[in-house]
Amino acid sequence: MPPTRERVLQKNRTREAILAGARVLIERGEPVNVTAAAAEAGISKATAYRYFSDPAVLVAEAGLAVEVRSYEEVVAGAEGPRERAMAVSLYFFDLAVAHEAAFRQFLARNLDCWLAEGGGDRVRRGARRVAMLQRALEDVRPLMPAQRFDRMIGALSVATGAEALIALSDIARAGPQEARETVAELAGAVLDRFMGVENRAAR
Repeated sequence: MPPTRERVLQKNRTREAILAGARVLIERGEPVNVTAAAAEAGISKATAYRYFSDPAVLVAEAGLAVEVRSYEEVVAGAEGPRERAMAVSLYFFDLAVAHEAAFRQFLARNLDCWLAEGGGDRVRRGARRVAMLQRALEDVRPLMPAQRFDRMIGALSVATGAEALIALSDIARAGPQEARETVAELAGAVLDRFMGVENRAAR
């Protein structure tokens, strides 16, 4: 049974609290490890290790988290679910472009951690784009089956961020502007495909 939205939000809050603890340590110039970040956040060490087992991953994500704007800032001026989802998609792509080296390092640390732990399906990412896309499209959620809504969010998530940047720049050899336009086209196509004619009024 998939976790409820409330459970997902609670996990996100716990993860953000651990990251906030790590950022405090970074700002004070103190060594960052999972135990110290957990103590700073008032979270048990056992809980923290369920989210971060490698301090290098924690440090990499804590540094990135400082740069992420709030949902309200990201969608400011956007009208309707479709425009809000487009704004979120382009924001996460632009963020990856602006901090490409840091994102590549973050992805590399995550892959190292995955290999060291022998794979598995433990959650290693904060999935901020997923949470923002869900908020952007919350008016559409009641208009389609839950599974279809989740597939739409998944498809949009694939089409943006550092992963899309790497695929478009490293593999497709697209320049920054061409890559951004491609992300916009992909996000628009996904929204049109999943929202369909019957949901246009919700846009």
